[in-house]
Amino acid sequence: MTKIFLAGIFHETHSFTDDRTGLGDFMIHRGQDLADRIGDGSQVDGFLTTAKAKGWEVVPSANYLCGASGMVEHAVFEIFWDEIKPVLVDAIKNGLDGIFLSLHGAMVTTELDDPDGELLERIRALPGAEKLPIFGVFDLHGTMTKKMGDLSDGLVCYRECPHDDTFESAVRATELLARCLETGIRPRQHVLVTRIVWPPTGTGTKDGGMAALEEAARRLERDIPGVLAVNVVGGYSYSDVPDAGLAFSIITEGDYAAAKAGLEELAKLAWEVRALGIPKEHDIDAVIRDFVPNGKGPVLLVEPADNIGGGGPGDCTDVMRALIKHDVKGAGVVITDAAAVAALQSLAIGGRMTVAIGGKGSRLDLGPVTLEVELVSRSDGDFELEDLQSQMVVLGRVIHMGPSAVVRHRGLTILLISRRIAPMDLGQWRSQGINPESLSMIGIKAAVGHRRAYDKIASASFTVSTRGPCTSDLARLPYQKLRRPVFPLDTIIG
Repeated sequence: MTKIFLAGIFHETHSFTDDRTGLGDFMIHRGQDLADRIGDGSQVDGFLTTAKAKGWEVVPSANYLCGASGMVEHAVFEIFWDEIKPVLVDAIKNGLDGIFLSLHGAMVTTELDDPDGELLERIRALPGAEKLPIFGVFDLHGTMTKKMGDLSDGLVCYRECPHDDTFESAVRATELLARCLETGIRPRQHVLVTRIVWPPTGTGTKDGGMAALEEAARRLERDIPGVLAVNVVGGYSYSDVPDAGLAFSIITEGDYAAAKAGLEELAKLAWEVRALGIPKEHDIDAVIRDFVPNGKGPVLLVEPADNIGGGGPGDCTDVMRALIKHDVKGAGVVITDAAAVAALQSLAIGGRMTVAIGGKGSRLDLGPVTLEVELVSRSDGDFELEDLQSQMVVLGRVIHMGPSAVVRHRGLTILLISRRIAPMDLGQWRSQGINPESLSMIGIKAAVGHRRAYDKIASASFTVSTRGPCTSDLARLPYQKLRRPVFPLDTIIG
C-alpha cells in the first residue's frame, strides 16, 4: 500500500503589527485528530479525500494552524519540527512513498524569513528523504521562494481570491503526487519572483491584473508540452521579507527552456497590468453622505486597512465613527474587543451602560470610542459555517468568535467579539440573531475575501480609505528587508 506522510503549518505573518504569535494562538491537530479532518472542506480534507479514493495509507503527524497575525515566535517553528520529525523518521524507516504538506506560505518567524523553505530543507536533510517526492498546497497570498521551488517537486497554490478553491487546490496537488508515483517521473518546479508587490485589495482574481494572469497561466498549462501546473502567487505585501509580492512557478516534466519562457511571458504581462493591482479607495464621509436607502440590500463599507484576514486587529474605529457621525439608521459593524464584551457580562439584557469600544489594537487608530449602548444579546460566539467553500473552512466547520455580545447605539448595531474572525460567512451575523440582508450599511474589515459571502446580498460596495496596519498604500510601510526596487514603491526603468 502506498504510504504518504502528512504535515502542515499555516500562518500569514504581518510584519508591521506590534503583536507576537505564540504557540497558544495555533489550533493544532495531531495524529488521528488530523486524519479525522476528512470532510471539512479544508486543504487537509482535499488531500485526505483524494488519498482515501486512491487507497493510500496516510501517516498523519501534526498540523499547526493560525489566522493572520503578528510575527511568529521562532520557538513555535522549532516545536512543530520537533513534533513532526520523529514521526517522519519512523515513517521513512518503515517504508514511505511520499510527503504532502499543507502550508500557507507567508509565515515568518522572529528568526526566519522563509520557514517554509527551511522546513523543506530540514526534511530533505533526513536520511532517506533526499529522493522522496514532496508535494503540497499553499495560499495564493503566500511568498514563493526559489528555495521552496528547488526543494519540493510540486507546490500548488489557490487559483481563486476569494479562496473558493481551497479543497480543489489540495486535490490538484495530491493528483500531481499520484501522477509522480504512478509514472516514476519527478517533475521540476521553476520559480520567478517579480518586481511587483500588490496589496491584498489588488489580488482579487475575478477581474483586473490577477484575472489576466490566471487566464494566461491556464493557457500556458495547455500549450507548453510537459507543463503540469502554473501558479500565479499574488503574494502577501505585509510580510517584510526579500521575496514578498507577485511570483510565478511552473511545475513541469518538460524542458527548462520552455518553462523559463512561460515564466518570462507571465512576468512581461504582469508588468503591463501592474497598475491594475493598485485599487481605488473612496472617502468614507462622501460615500455615507451620498447614501440613499433603496431596499435592495446593504451597502458595504469595505475597510482593507483593518483587514482581519491580512492581520488587522479588527477593532479600528473609522467606519464605526463615520456611521455614528452621520447617524445612519439600521447599519451594522463587527468589532473585536474582548474587554468590551467582558465589561458587559454583568449587565442584564435590555440594560444600558457606557463602554469604550474598539481602538485598542493599532497605534494607527484614533483609539476607543466611548458609547452608551443597549445590550441586545450575549453568546459564546460559536457559529457553524453556512458555506463550506468559504476560505474560513480551513478553521473547521464551527467557528469560535469567543464570548460575544450584540449592542445597539442609536441606529447602529455593533457585534462585539473576543477573537478576530474575518467576515467571510454570513453565519457570523445570523448566529447572533441578526439578518445581514436587513442592514442598511455594513462595515467589512476585509480586502477581497468577504466577496463570496457579501456581494450576493449587497446593493453596492465601496472600498473606503481608513486608518489601519493593512493599508493599500504600501509606501506607508517601513520595509527593511524587501528586495528593491519594486513597484509601486520605486521608479523602475526598463
